[in-house]
This record gives sequence, structure tokens and C-alpha cells, in this order.
Amino acid sequence: MARVCVLTCSDSGADGVRADESGETIVRMLFEAGHTVMRHDIVRDERALIAEHLRVWADSELCDVILTTGGTGLTKRDVTPEATRDVAERDVPGIAYALVANGLQHTPYAALTRGIAVTRGAVLIVNLPGSPKAVAQGMDVVLPLLGHVAELLQGPVEHAQENR
Repeated sequence: MARVCVLTCSDSGADGVRADESGETIVRMLFEAGHTVMRHDIVRDERALIAEHLRVWADSELCDVILTTGGTGLTKRDVTPEATRDVAERDVPGIAYALVANGLQHTPYAALTRGIAVTRGAVLIVNLPGSPKAVAQGMDVVLPLLGHVAELLQGPVEHAQENR
């Protein structure tokens, strides 16, 4: 099982104007799957603030995975992918592709997401959309990967021989 931090990027959520349904959806689904939620914070849509949270959490080895929600759209305030890129060491494009492919099965608007997946040190960071419905659909993609990702990033892993 993975240790996970959840970061909600939302001006209205941080200001207490809107409930953090997306972050709560992620937390609930993580608990139901047996993962440990180490932190769940809400921050304004400020690139430097988001990047600082990601950097501190990743560098402190507090968690194996950081899941963000919000800030992946096309408005000027949507800066989560840029903040994530600011702290990234390596890209993990397959996760972002899988999230878009899954989302497109539900809505054509999934093509508009700009979310990315990267690593920093031994931590995977994945940007999920801000809508509770899209987050739940994205978690269906991410949840099966978390345990294996945590193992891979912590060090050498013996892989079973596949049929050749």
C-alpha cells in the first residue's frame, strides 16, 4: 500500500467559499483501497505555492505519491501543471495518457485537461482534474498503480519472469 498526500488547488476551496468535494473524493477512495493518506491540504491557485507544497512533501519523503486536484484546465488561474513541472525530475507520460483515454470514454471535455504525471526523487506526482466526477474516474486509473509505483520508486524490485 502507498502513503499518499492530496493537494487541492482551488481559490474558492482555499477561501472556504466552496467545499472540497474533489479532494474528499480522492481521500475516500484512497482509504477504501487501503492506502494511507498522510496529508490533505487546500491551497490557492498560485504557482509558487503549489510548487512549494509539492517540493516540501516530496523532498521530506512524507509520501510515495502526491495527487493534486484542480487547476488543470484552460483558464488563466489553472497553473497546477506548470507548478508540477517546476518541481519535476522525470516525466511519466503514460499515466497522463491513460487518464485522458479513460476520461474520453465519459466526456469529450477530457481532451481539454492539461494534467501531467512526473516524479521527484522517490515520489510520483499526478495531476487530476477538479471536478468530483472526473476525479473519481481518474482514481479508477490511478488506484491500481499506487502500490507498485511505491515499490518501484523505493528501490530495486524483482520482476516476475513474463511468459516469453
